[in-house]
Amino acid sequence: MPENQPGRGGQNRRPASGGGRPPGAGGGRSSGPRRDGGASGRGDGPSRGGRGGSGGRPERGGAGRGDRRDGAAGGGADGRTTGPRLAPKKPKLPEPRIADGVTGKELDRSVHQQLRTLSKENAEGVAQHLVMVAALLEVDDLESAEAHAETAVRRAGRVPAAREALGLVAYRKGEWARALSEFRTARRLSGSSHLLALMVDCERGLGRQERALELAMSPEAKTLAVEDRVELAIVISGIRRDLGQLEASQQALQIPQLKGSARKPWSARLSYAYAEALLALGHDDDARDWFARAADADDELETDAAERLAELDGVILTDLLDGEEDDDEGDVAPAQGAAPGGDAR
Repeated sequence: MPENQPGRGGQNRRPASGGGRPPGAGGGRSSGPRRDGGASGRGDGPSRGGRGGSGGRPERGGAGRGDRRDGAAGGGADGRTTGPRLAPKKPKLPEPRIADGVTGKELDRSVHQQLRTLSKENAEGVAQHLVMVAALLEVDDLESAEAHAETAVRRAGRVPAAREALGLVAYRKGEWARALSEFRTARRLSGSSHLLALMVDCERGLGRQERALELAMSPEAKTLAVEDRVELAIVISGIRRDLGQLEASQQALQIPQLKGSARKPWSARLSYAYAEALLALGHDDDARDWFARAADADDELETDAAERLAELDGVILTDLLDGEEDDDEGDVAPAQGAAPGGDAR
């Protein structure tokens, strides 16, 4: 999380539940109802129509009723209806394209367990869209990822992994209220609190630091897996810093995992957050050491620790290629129909 601050650019906003895993992979502990939300796309299941609507009761009365508002199911010779009135189906929305080679089998087994509540055809389609969400988040194509996540929710609104996927996209876009709503739904459907750190960070992003701390101190926090507890500590540290509680910010990160020598998925982010806490206290030399640790552990470039380290060392980084493209373009006449500088109109 970027300096553990929503919307800031210190670190790449990757899901706390694991970088390249398909969205929803952590939500496999689902205990939700064994039925999906169909095309409603809402966490509360299919819409409950009134009389004459989808799922409603047939109108009372027999022949000669003049208040028939829609095309009733067939009628007998005596004019009585023979079945419930069915509202016209909504037109099916176009779905984003699945990339070649994506089968849906790439998902964790836990997510496939959730998809067993769906028909085989629907489960395969939803799985493919969830894989696409994960792949597109990896390359920061948030708009395309959102299209696949929304499709997954339309097709399987009561599957926790689908709601988590949409929440992750909203989180990466900085849409804190929407992300929080989706995470809450995923939590309610699955019975799992593995998204707690992200929910706390969303509350922080909405400027509700006190509510965020209250959620972070809830009993569910003690049940989290180690990786999720580390992510929660990082968020809490940032909240304390927001509130000007600088010593508490540092103390929040003094957890056993901070001093561990083995490289873990959270090592770079935890070291980076601790460096930030030390820097806020004015301990520049110690902060430099921890930024160095973060940079050394950051194989996937989740943070900008190397740049922060250079900044503390007074090193000015210069892009040696800066301006070369402009020089090259100056030697080539613009193509016909193109604006100066090569931008086609």
